[in-house]
Formats: sequence, structure tokens, C-alpha cells
Amino acid sequence: MQNKNSQTALFGAGCFWHIEKIFHFTEGVLDTEVGYAGGVKSDPTYEEVCSGITGHAEVVKVQFNEIIISFDDLLNIFWNIHDPTQINRQGFDVGSQYRSCVFTNNDSSIKIFENQLNKLKTSDKYSKPIATILYTNLVYYAAEEYHQKYLFR
Repeated sequence: MQNKNSQTALFGAGCFWHIEKIFHFTEGVLDTEVGYAGGVKSDPTYEEVCSGITGHAEVVKVQFNEIIISFDDLLNIFWNIHDPTQINRQGFDVGSQYRSCVFTNNDSSIKIFENQLNKLKTSDKYSKPIATILYTNLVYYAAEEYHQKYLFR
């Protein structure tokens, strides 16, 4: 469902199921899909990603209409649905696949990310440093079918 106003970004904030459900029901989001990004192996399996050997993060691919919702707004949601100060974990989920990360190769989105990150770093919202990693490489692999829209079933 690609159109001229659509953009794609990937968000990693712990287990991908919860994040997908939040973004899926966000006005202006055209589609969501869970998968893996940021690693070294082509087409990794869930088991390989969970082992930590591939270096991938569990991510949600978010396709959005930038006329309805901006990348800035999506980032605001992202910061508020997880703890961006945790390194390689979110709550009880531990491992590098649960790291806080954003993937975009759009120049304006990169600037928006950097501006928001700088504001968060200088605010008193968090007592620990922000651990979120920005990646500008959008190499993405869809997760197995049984993971797609998992919390919708």
C-alpha cells in the first residue's frame, strides 16, 4: 500500500508484538509488520535472533502517511512506550534483540531523531542516559508468519 505520501521506519523497543499493536492502531499508520533488522545474517530465523548470534533487533516496520502523522509524532509514541535508557533489554525481556533502536534512511527523519534525542538528553525525564541507537540502513527481514499480528489473534 505504497503512495507518494508514505514513509517507512523501523522501531525496536523490546518484544515486537506489543509495539506493533500500538503503532497498528495509530491514526495515519498504513501498515505494520514485525521482523528483524540491524544484524549480520541474511534472512534470520526467530531462534537465531533470540540466540544473539545474528545481532538483529526485533523491530516493527511502520509504513505511515506523513500527511496524517509525522515521523516526529511516531517518535513521541516510541519514546513513551518503552524505557529508552535500558541497554539490551525491556523489562523482563533481556538480550540484544530487545535493544532500543530506530531505523530510517530519510534525511529529514534523521534530523528529527537527532533533535528529539538531544532534547531528551538535556531534559530531566530520565535519570539514566538514553541508550537508543539510530541506524540509517533499512535492511529488514520479515519475521515468520506466526509472529505477524500475534496479539490480534
